[in-house]
Amino acid sequence: MAVYQHTYQQYAGPTTPLWSRFLILPRYAFQGVFQSKLFTGLFAICFAPLLVMTILIYFKHNTTALAAFGLSISDIGFNINGFFFRIFTNIQTGFGFLLTVIIGPVLISRDLSNNALPLYLCRPLTRTNYVVGKMSVIGILLSLITWVPLLLLFFFEAYLEGGSWMVENFYIARAVFVVSWAHIILLALLATALSAWLKWRIAASGALFAVFTIPTPISIMINEMFRTDLGTLLHPSFVLNLLMDKLFRLESGMLPDWMIPPTWSLWGSLILLGLLCVGLLALKVRAYEVVK
Repeated sequence: MAVYQHTYQQYAGPTTPLWSRFLILPRYAFQGVFQSKLFTGLFAICFAPLLVMTILIYFKHNTTALAAFGLSISDIGFNINGFFFRIFTNIQTGFGFLLTVIIGPVLISRDLSNNALPLYLCRPLTRTNYVVGKMSVIGILLSLITWVPLLLLFFFEAYLEGGSWMVENFYIARAVFVVSWAHIILLALLATALSAWLKWRIAASGALFAVFTIPTPISIMINEMFRTDLGTLLHPSFVLNLLMDKLFRLESGMLPDWMIPPTWSLWGSLILLGLLCVGLLALKVRAYEVVK
């Protein structure tokens, strides 16, 4: 058929649902992420604490296995409770932070550096879809090492202990889910916002570290000078750890009582930081950037 005889026809094949189009971004991002042996090795190490946790839960309820080592249940000096799950939740979210430092700084910066955003946004993909798709790279990976396996281990313990234990300790499952998602959403927003504004990978990684480390002396100094708890709200790490203690119904020993703000203000601090990141993303994630 001659070229002049070709006419435009609308595509009539199957289409991807609107709600799931953002998933195409993590699909191809994972192919590049797992090409790095360093990242793959670190991701595998993230499951080591979960394996230890599984073994501890199993031995706690298996007298035969304990007898093989000459031990009894009374020799085991720990209980499967909120403190037990809080420790491992803290470990897993710490690993999640390290993974975010590695993959987060390049999520958007490469597209901006290579002027690739017009290619994304000229397709049926909105700016919101694009940002959510980039954030889901972090969200999916961190979910696989935080709330998903931790909740499975909670139900494993409930199966071994009995239904009454699950009813009495259901707050643990709620705490694991809420704390994990608080970390995931905050880390994803911070990583994508810094990636959009700092195109140099080392600078973006350093800035992400700085957000969780530099406020430490500043927060304590503000609290001590003005005898207030407002300085605590400036430190995302303090806020997340205090919320973790409250959700797991534990006493916080990291700060004096007068430095611990009310729960509503802790959530408010995280929401304000998240909205700041959303605003930074809205300013930077555009199809074209006008340079004056």
